[in-house]
Amino acid sequence: MGRLFLITLEGNFYSCKHCHVHLALSDDIISKSFHCRHGKAYLFDKVVNVTLGDKEERMMITGMHTVVDIFCVGCGSIMGWKYEAAHDKSQKYKEGKFILERFQVLGPDGSNYMVSPEAQVSGSDPDDA
Repeated sequence: MGRLFLITLEGNFYSCKHCHVHLALSDDIISKSFHCRHGKAYLFDKVVNVTLGDKEERMMITGMHTVVDIFCVGCGSIMGWKYEAAHDKSQKYKEGKFILERFQVLGPDGSNYMVSPEAQVSGSDPDDA
């Protein structure tokens, strides 16, 4: 295995809860009103230190989307996904954006988000969808 090059973020950032690799800046949050099967999820404009999985079609609350799972480069844990394409015109704003599952990341203050027992079992989308 080659040398791992990581991007270090400055300011308030979210990091992997398993290995503490930096993932995204607080300033890059677009929305905190998304959900995944484990609870809260945040929509980010950009993230760093992730690798992309294979494209797949995924049915979500707001319709069909083409997505790729994103994985931490430090430990390989799944962090969320990237929206590659939205099939519904009203969902096009998500294209190229990233979802970080809140239970997988540490907040800017180092806080961990605990999975709630009533977390959704289905895919993600905003609360207000």
